[in-house]
Amino acid sequence: MNNGVIKEIGFENEKVREYAVGSKERAELKKTLKEMREQMLDIPIVIGGKEIRTGNTGKCIVPHDNKKVIGIYHKAGKKEAEMAIDAALSAKKKWEKLSWEHRVGIFLRAAELAAGPWRARLNAATMLTQSKTYFQAEIDAACESVDFLKSNASSLYKIYSEQPISTRDSWNRTQYRPLDGFVFAVTPFNFTAIGCNLSAAPAMAGNTVIWKPASNVVYSSYIVYQLFKEAGLPDGVINFLPGSGSEIGNVVLKDPNLAGIHFTGSTDTFQEMWKAVGDNIQNYRSFPKLVGETGGKNYVLAHASADVDTLVAALIRGAYELQGQKCSATSRCYIPKGLWPEVKEKMIREISTIKVGDVEDFSNFIGAVIDQASFDKIKSYIDYAKNSHDAEILAGGKCDDSKGYFIEPTFILTNNPDFRTLKEEIFGPVLTAYVYEDERFDYAVDLCESTTKYGLTGSIFAKDRYVIAEVEDKLMHTAGNFYINDKTAGASVGLQPFGGARASGTNDKVGSIFNMMRWISPRVIKDNFNQVNDYRYSDNIE
Repeated sequence: MNNGVIKEIGFENEKVREYAVGSKERAELKKTLKEMREQMLDIPIVIGGKEIRTGNTGKCIVPHDNKKVIGIYHKAGKKEAEMAIDAALSAKKKWEKLSWEHRVGIFLRAAELAAGPWRARLNAATMLTQSKTYFQAEIDAACESVDFLKSNASSLYKIYSEQPISTRDSWNRTQYRPLDGFVFAVTPFNFTAIGCNLSAAPAMAGNTVIWKPASNVVYSSYIVYQLFKEAGLPDGVINFLPGSGSEIGNVVLKDPNLAGIHFTGSTDTFQEMWKAVGDNIQNYRSFPKLVGETGGKNYVLAHASADVDTLVAALIRGAYELQGQKCSATSRCYIPKGLWPEVKEKMIREISTIKVGDVEDFSNFIGAVIDQASFDKIKSYIDYAKNSHDAEILAGGKCDDSKGYFIEPTFILTNNPDFRTLKEEIFGPVLTAYVYEDERFDYAVDLCESTTKYGLTGSIFAKDRYVIAEVEDKLMHTAGNFYINDKTAGASVGLQPFGGARASGTNDKVGSIFNMMRWISPRVIKDNFNQVNDYRYSDNIE
């Protein structure tokens, strides 16, 4: 029993390491990359702490060297999904009774391991399975994972500290219970830290979790799971369940004990999950909490007063880092005609200098897209633009999957404000520009609002502060994260809590107190000191 009042848990962002030539961290990362590349990892399903190998396996492929297999993983089916539910419910009885200090202590230790002895392993796994450059891996797998774990601990302290007012007649307190059931965490391929956070956040609040990672990043997700176990996570608290989303989901989403879903992925998939929950709503013990971050079609709006050099740098970083495979990536931009010649010339020149290739060569700026399906989808959009009378490819456009799934950073100009690549999410290194007449700035603002169904990120580039204030107001509902003179991607935990609305999700701001509240079910307790012994009120007695 802990009778102490714990001092507030502080938070500050993990410092990004530079990996300079000759540095210790660069040498360690290269060594770890080589070791992991040469090993063949056999990845089991883990349910209630027990490793299960079904023999129905998938391959862990290196996207920038697509004939290279660095692991196999065993796929869960209906039987394993049912076992995972039983394990999560069984583990919950003990886990939810464990004091919050001990739960938080496990994940704070995981954060310290990720920042220290596990850092190179997390980064190397992310580079190999997601084709991230060393820098993108560092800000994701190491820094953001650490930030999520520490920020969530800080948020949990603040939530638990919020208590109601007491009076002379009663002592009132709020008990912050976990949800009644288990949480289903479904995580994407593009960020190792998202897998870390979506599984850990509900668990930290006292819930037990079934974690289904994206099939093409089971390898890096399993490294995160091993990190949790090394930090002391008890068996059954997080159950690791790679496999078919539809097969596992069909079991999990029908179970009466489903208490919540923590999801990042496509809008279509989340809508299907929401529909399945609606179809089964009468069967659940309680109303499941649905938390999802989905797609985006993120815009940059340039005003005539914008600084061109700043704009171009932000467009390139926002559109092409991580091969455009960020839900926050810049994928459409609106440029005034007066600035267009200079923007066009600088964009074409700068894009021509971008190095694309094997991320294990630290001089490359972007790597390969995640898999063959993504390659084919992105290429189809580029081919569509090539064959259209309404568009012109100004830079890039070449695609080659012979060695790895490589797509050049591609810059498209269209004269059609409803052009397909301005409207649909591509999730690749493709940026489309539309040039508007300088005097039609209001029209360009309206295009940012009306062109797509999404509402994730957006940006205004201008020096005129009246313009900035006007656009910030007019585009209020177009972006959950709005940037002024900056790229649309790169939100940091604690600094810019992330999430969008409309078709981009439930906007519950991962890595913040708002998200942590979703995994809690408060109970208010009144301890009555003024006990009555007559049902009559005094003013009714004659």
